[in-house]
Amino acid sequence: MTRAGSGRPEHDTAAAHPTATNRTLYQRLLSFVAVLLAVLTVAGIGPAAALGEPTTGAGNGSGDTSGPKFLKLSLDSVTPTAITAASDPYFVVSGTVTNIGDRNVDDIAIRVQRTAAVTNPSGLRSSLRLEQSNYDITGEFQDVADRLTPGQRKQFSLTVAVRSGTDLPDGVSALDITSPGIYPLLLNVNGQPAYGGQARLDDARFLLPVLGIPADPNANKTDNPAPPAAPPAPPVATTLIWPLADRPRLVAGRPGAPDNHALLTDDDLASSLATGGRLDQLLSALESALKPDSGHDKNLTSALCLAIDPDLLITVSDMTNGYQVLASPSDPDGPTRAGTGDKAAKAWLDRLRAIAPRLCVVALPFAQADPSALAATDDATLTDRALTAPADIIDSRLSVKSVRGVALPDAGTIDADGANLLARHGFTTTLLADNAVTAPDGHSNLTALKSATPANDSVNPDIVQLDGITLPAPAGGENKPPPTELRAATFDIWSATALAAIGSHPPTPPFTPDRVRYDVTNDSRAARLQDALGAVSWTALNPLPGHPRSQLLMPPQQWGANRDEANALLTQLDLLLRNNLATARPLTDLLAQPADPQPYELDYLSTAADDAVPAHFAEPVRQQAQRITQLMGALVDVPQQELSPHDFLTPLRDDLVRVLSLSDRWAGGSLADTSAQRRLDLTTSTMDGLFNSVTVLPPGGVYTLASEQSPLLLVARNDLPVAIRVRFHIDAPAETNITDIGEQQLPAKGNRSFQIPTEVSDRRNLVIPIALTTPDGVSLGKAVSVSVRSNAYGRVLAIITACACALLLLLVARRLWHRFRGQSDPADEGFDPGTRRRVNRYRRARKQELRRKEAR
Repeated sequence: MTRAGSGRPEHDTAAAHPTATNRTLYQRLLSFVAVLLAVLTVAGIGPAAALGEPTTGAGNGSGDTSGPKFLKLSLDSVTPTAITAASDPYFVVSGTVTNIGDRNVDDIAIRVQRTAAVTNPSGLRSSLRLEQSNYDITGEFQDVADRLTPGQRKQFSLTVAVRSGTDLPDGVSALDITSPGIYPLLLNVNGQPAYGGQARLDDARFLLPVLGIPADPNANKTDNPAPPAAPPAPPVATTLIWPLADRPRLVAGRPGAPDNHALLTDDDLASSLATGGRLDQLLSALESALKPDSGHDKNLTSALCLAIDPDLLITVSDMTNGYQVLASPSDPDGPTRAGTGDKAAKAWLDRLRAIAPRLCVVALPFAQADPSALAATDDATLTDRALTAPADIIDSRLSVKSVRGVALPDAGTIDADGANLLARHGFTTTLLADNAVTAPDGHSNLTALKSATPANDSVNPDIVQLDGITLPAPAGGENKPPPTELRAATFDIWSATALAAIGSHPPTPPFTPDRVRYDVTNDSRAARLQDALGAVSWTALNPLPGHPRSQLLMPPQQWGANRDEANALLTQLDLLLRNNLATARPLTDLLAQPADPQPYELDYLSTAADDAVPAHFAEPVRQQAQRITQLMGALVDVPQQELSPHDFLTPLRDDLVRVLSLSDRWAGGSLADTSAQRRLDLTTSTMDGLFNSVTVLPPGGVYTLASEQSPLLLVARNDLPVAIRVRFHIDAPAETNITDIGEQQLPAKGNRSFQIPTEVSDRRNLVIPIALTTPDGVSLGKAVSVSVRSNAYGRVLAIITACACALLLLLVARRLWHRFRGQSDPADEGFDPGTRRRVNRYRRARKQELRRKEAR
């Protein structure tokens, strides 16, 4: 076979032959270049490989290439994206070739190749890493460009026939596909770099779903058409989770307030919600699918279940009222600017409220929190907010009734502590990756399945029960049923891995096996979309004996698909339904299925453990969660108060849940840890400030008591916008007796004076430490020291008073004794009787004068 339009051989390493008249000069020139390159290579400045050496291994993202890079080949589109029996017998592959080297490349041509259909699930990934020689069914080379200079690019289109034929149009290659399947295809680009020979310079790989074989274009149209092929097995019951989530955006450390505007770390969410943004396009694809004139199968929406992050809903709702954005995300205390997405947020939220009641809805963990990290914090209130509250938040804000009792951990795998946590908080089922659970040895069903399934591919029933993860026993008497175990609904890791690769900045999920990991960003978005369409179709075309005919499709929670990609996925699912290869299965039907009778064990994947929230966050998060609970217990919900204690402190508890988020952790690096630590630091600082906002105002100078039983006057201040219950904690010295006045209430944003009954038995200056605590004894504010001085004389005064009284009684008794005996008192001796009479007359006159004045 030769390349169309040229007389050159098809081999990748075919050299460009010179003409006969110039052969000698050409050979001498090549010899000189070879010697020069050898010298430069020895000197350390030459190229790493001979310029004319063909590349080996895979091209775009499928493996490593050796030698210098000259061309970059990327797939732009495949039309149609899937082949059916009703399709045209041809499909078109479009792409772009770019010169990424430092020299011209001449004589550029491309051909399409394929290998055998994928026969086991892991082949959906591993087939894209095969050597080029394994793609043994080849088409003809088609010329693309005579020359590309550095930086120049050229778009191309190849028309490819599905089946081989004798009368194919010029320029059309055939791939000889005769049966349905998922076929790996390769685009191979050849070219001749300057100073080198003809070689394969790059390739691009992708999957082509073939659901049916089109009619032979060369068949006699008068013949009766062949009946369509029957489906290979019963249709696959299919459920598709449609996630709407985003990474945490709200700045931490901001408790609730009636007049607060939300503060976001950046304004990227506004772009995501606006027309053309990620979240807008995901919602638009659903809206298109739900339109009556969409042309989709009427049962398509039954297979969909909308999975929503409540943290996203809260953030978008806050944006609708106006919000601020940090000028620098790394400086939470720095300047801010007004956000621009309030209108987009309102429009997006209204659209979601309109579409959600028409679909199945399930709540994701708050801010994609890690159940294993939540279990490590061991705080019930935090877990309730992260796992139990999301369903209530979704229902109240969207006016729906979400599916309850099912948990969707972002990593697709959990450890035993995380599973027990889910069971204790009322979850009966969790959605896990196929390889996150394992059956015990000797499982009869497992043996049968493994015998029909290639090695290393996970095979599990739809629903399994997790051994040792027991749900709380139901209430009842002696006849109450025995406790049941937590169940896991397993999803296919191969389709989930392919779905995660759709869109920009695609992650590789933690459940993807190491043996098939590679950097998918080297593949174009169109190639990654084709791989996903093939992955979601593989089960429908490849029944496994003994394996359930079902699949649960699970994209990543922060899915990056745009509208066209999301529509392509929905269209592919619609094709499966229309061709009787799949049936729509609601999530509720999946959850209602009985579990496999044999218990399964959790297998917490090591990759997930590496990407999990680090253990050092657990203890500080637990401490701050306890402080929030302690403060919440002291706050008072007053009807006249604008803010309730719950609304005031819940944003801070949400901040702690966001510290435990798995968002952005699949991408690696330290960004997620840095964001979590900053959020924890801000929350801790805010909690310190809240506890210090309730305190005793220190009196100026020395406090003097009027008597030894005068009360101590104190003023307490509450700077919180919520009323609080407090107690006085007074370390009274031995010389004082201070009465405990018990629990008191301070008004929001106000002061209150208190009289503390006090007895002081010492005239010295006494220093009395005074502080406020919650009713449970948790310290509030800073303790103050009050200097107290009493006018009482204490014991000395008591002794002097007693002696004076005794002396007075003695003198009175002596005078009475002498008078009783008719004797004058010796104390009166020497006192003139005349003087006494004059004094008495003066006293009588004085009294009379006073009476006359009063009479006037």
